[in-house]
Amino acid sequence: MASVVMADDGIAFDGASAASGPLGGAETAFVALAEALAARGHTVTARSNCRAPIVHNAVEWAPLREGVPDECDLYIGNRGHRVIGLVARPRRRLFWLHNPARYLRKPRNAWRLAWYRPTLVATGAYHAATIPPWLVCGGREVIPYGVLDRFRHAEPREPPPPRALFTSNPLRGLGWLLDLWAARIAPAVPGAELHIYAGPSVYGQAGDGKARDMEAVLARAEAMAECGVRRHPPVGRAALAEVLNGARVMLYRGDPGETFCLAVAEAQAMGVPAVVQPLGSLGERVVDGETGRVAADADEFAAAAIAALSDDALWRRWHRTALARQRGLSWDDVAARFEALIA
Repeated sequence: MASVVMADDGIAFDGASAASGPLGGAETAFVALAEALAARGHTVTARSNCRAPIVHNAVEWAPLREGVPDECDLYIGNRGHRVIGLVARPRRRLFWLHNPARYLRKPRNAWRLAWYRPTLVATGAYHAATIPPWLVCGGREVIPYGVLDRFRHAEPREPPPPRALFTSNPLRGLGWLLDLWAARIAPAVPGAELHIYAGPSVYGQAGDGKARDMEAVLARAEAMAECGVRRHPPVGRAALAEVLNGARVMLYRGDPGETFCLAVAEAQAMGVPAVVQPLGSLGERVVDGETGRVAADADEFAAAAIAALSDDALWRRWHRTALARQRGLSWDDVAARFEALIA
């Protein structure tokens, strides 16, 4: 078996915090891959800005400030340019991308890529297309995110009440959705509710500008109770699975910064139809006309949302097709793909 080192220099998290509370998609993916590689028998050392060393699900976590091993079979640097070259002598060096990759054009990123020559790992076709073609690196791979097992084993169910969900970053189209909900969707579906599970705590933000902007959008949502809008704090993955089990449809416009959208992937795996627009990677997450709708404009979005909330026959068709086709890869499948990259 191989020795694997993974490093992230973003928000504070580790395997235990991922198990107990809400976490963003990139952090969820980091933890899930580390644990899947450990479950396959590899020795996995994870470094992040966590507070203290911990062993969780066979992964050895410690604060990044305590350093990393000099050698390993597979090194996975995560997102930030500062971690690209941390392990001095790996057999294989990867740089796992989660955001649109145009930021790699910056000299601080480009020179590190040229010096260390990691293989760049993107999560899908849209994501890969954002990598500047002239970058000097050690190759390029596309490996989609996996979907946690708790979302991959839902059973067929009858149409639930007209309850829509939004579970992404509030700055990614929630204001637009609130306008459309109040003007077009809610008036057409008696008793319809839009439940929002979102907040800055997911992203490790408390008092910065983005956090304030998020809270402003969420405060607006909270003031729309008469339109059936319900605001909730973010929840962990176990609670989210229960929420999805009672949901009628996921509504999310999408965003150019969305490179995979684990929120929609998890909903689809649970059999929840989704209405999205072809922004960022959202067109890759929904099978248009079969597991939901990839709407070209606001009119199509509103019409599809109304149909999903009110047409039981349509809902059953989209629900059953999503269960049949949208389970996604397991994280063991994903770990096997990373494992295959070890030289």
